[in-house]
Amino acid sequence: MFAENLKKRTINNNIRYMQKGNIGVTTENIFPVIKKFLYSDHEIFLREMVSNAVDATQKLKTLAQQGEFKSELGDLTVRISLDTEKGTITISDHGIGMTEEEIDKYINQIAFSGVNDFLEKYKDNANNIIGHFGLGFYSSFMVSKKVEIITRSYKEGAKAVKWSCDGSPAYEIDDAEREERGSDIILYIDDDCKEFLEKEKIQQLLTKYCKFMAVPVAFGKKQEWSSDEKKMVDTQEDNIINDAEPLWTKAPSTLKDEDYKTFYRTLYPMHDEPMFWIHLNVDYPFNLTGILYFPRIKSNIELQRNKISLYCNQVFVTDQVEGIVPEFLTLLHGVIDSPDIPLNVSRSYLQSDREVKKISTYITKKVADRLQSIFKENRKEYEEKWDDLKLFINYGMLSEESFYDKAKDFALLKDTEDKYFTYDEYKTLIESNQKDKEDNLIYLYATDKEEQYSYIQGAKDKGYSVLLFDGQLDVPVIQMLEQKFEKSRFTRVDSDIIDRLIVKDDQPKSNLTEEESANLSQVFKSQMPKMDKTEFMVEVQALGSEQRPVVVTQNEWMRRMKEMSRYQQGMNFYAQMPDSMNLVLNSDHPLVKRVLDDCKQNTEEALKPIDSELKGQEARLAAIRQQQDKKKADELTQDDRDMKAEAEKAVEEQKQKKEQVLSDYAKQNDIVHQLIDLALLQNGMLRGEALDKFLRRSIELIK
Repeated sequence: MFAENLKKRTINNNIRYMQKGNIGVTTENIFPVIKKFLYSDHEIFLREMVSNAVDATQKLKTLAQQGEFKSELGDLTVRISLDTEKGTITISDHGIGMTEEEIDKYINQIAFSGVNDFLEKYKDNANNIIGHFGLGFYSSFMVSKKVEIITRSYKEGAKAVKWSCDGSPAYEIDDAEREERGSDIILYIDDDCKEFLEKEKIQQLLTKYCKFMAVPVAFGKKQEWSSDEKKMVDTQEDNIINDAEPLWTKAPSTLKDEDYKTFYRTLYPMHDEPMFWIHLNVDYPFNLTGILYFPRIKSNIELQRNKISLYCNQVFVTDQVEGIVPEFLTLLHGVIDSPDIPLNVSRSYLQSDREVKKISTYITKKVADRLQSIFKENRKEYEEKWDDLKLFINYGMLSEESFYDKAKDFALLKDTEDKYFTYDEYKTLIESNQKDKEDNLIYLYATDKEEQYSYIQGAKDKGYSVLLFDGQLDVPVIQMLEQKFEKSRFTRVDSDIIDRLIVKDDQPKSNLTEEESANLSQVFKSQMPKMDKTEFMVEVQALGSEQRPVVVTQNEWMRRMKEMSRYQQGMNFYAQMPDSMNLVLNSDHPLVKRVLDDCKQNTEEALKPIDSELKGQEARLAAIRQQQDKKKADELTQDDRDMKAEAEKAVEEQKQKKEQVLSDYAKQNDIVHQLIDLALLQNGMLRGEALDKFLRRSIELIK
């Protein structure tokens, strides 16, 4: 099909006639497809053009090594030049060049790659050949209205040839003038792509895609400041934009720590130094080289992603590497280079492949082995870096079951005294003192040492250990560990009063009557501030006279569900719910007793008739309910329903009167307000006007 579309040249009596023909494609719409859809980004053209030039140069070096090319290699630098007047970009190399027959075969027949033939013939020695597809050259038409190739093969007696095409299937081949072997690819930039004629743009793209290509790549000349001209001027030295021998291509045994740190600063000049690194070097069952760095990650996972660059034989492909490494490893920084990673026709997106999974598994194992070795060889250094490592390791355990199986031996728990423990070590530490009456092991934790100081101190006074979970992923990790650890539960230290965090015996009962507890609760409840998305429940508990008079706690389960809603879809319902807070009144404390006694003295006369009427109405309502409960719903008359509703209304009216009496009393009691504000202040919930009132009241009480 392809050959039939070609017109063969005619040579007669040394007279050369220009050859014309149609490129071997199955449709004349191939160029619009290439221009618009084949590649994900038009800027890819420069990578493909320079890659082809590097390929041609690497092929020549291979031939020289094989003894098939015996001449001097000379300067092998690939050069990129701009001509803004002509509107061209030229990519020049001194590689193997092409004969006219090779142009017919490799240029005029789309998707037939010369590299495939070359690799088959020199598969044992053809290193760093990067072209896998025959479409790379045609990416030039994404930005060009016309493309010319002026080329001369390295073969003895070869003549220079010029190929040109204006973006249609028609092409022309003619004789050309070129003294040296190699190729010039001249791109006549289209009117809608003029940004690619800007020097800064080309410099940017070369730095992005060609920074580590295996052959020197020059773009213009280096510049220096001229005191005479008062500006930067060109020197005679080539501006080489790449490092042809990047660190990952070298043997680890030849490198020092400073070499790795210097390379990291080259990749990420604005980042802190890495903690440590892994040098990858595999040749079986797949080819893979690279260096992965462990950055300092304390918070905000999203800022750390996409810092691994994927290369194919030193040619940049992408920094979207989720298909190559597990998700949690995208937090690492560095470089992965492999010719075995299958890429699509544009090299821009990874395909699902078994080789990819093998590479992913290998990298995960290498990371786990490296962490394990550091932990075993220098635990002190490992602990010093734990706060930066924790987010990464937690992310790995949450997202990869296989990683948890390895990491559980070197993942650490940190307590509020900055001591570090493995999971097994910490279990041994607390199992004698932190089991509840049902033999569950209770792991107490805090999320902020300053805000939860008094709760932490209260736990320590009981002889308990408190962990510090102040990281971005600690809440999901708690959920995971509760599933992994047998008969274990994690409880935040401020989620309840200290005696109920680890319930070892039946709780002491309050010595107050039911009515006294109800009245005391109402006194404090009536004075609780109104806070957005916050609900307060008030309860009375006998905590001992040495404990605080009032404590604010937050329900562990509800708070955790709200926090988990940030990480898991389908839990938004919890995020919308108000915070559920408990105000616990210590009925044993002298100040609470004083409030209760004072309340009785000041409200007794007002409450007597209300209580009497309330009891009467409640008795009446109970009798009505007892009578009506004997009937079925459809047997109740309207009079029955009205009588019950009237009794319920009467009870509610008396309750409201009672609440009003207690509320009026509480408004005038500074101790009630002071105790509430102290509890709120302890939890960072007293602000603005409320805080100012508290301070003024405190001064008055001290006088």
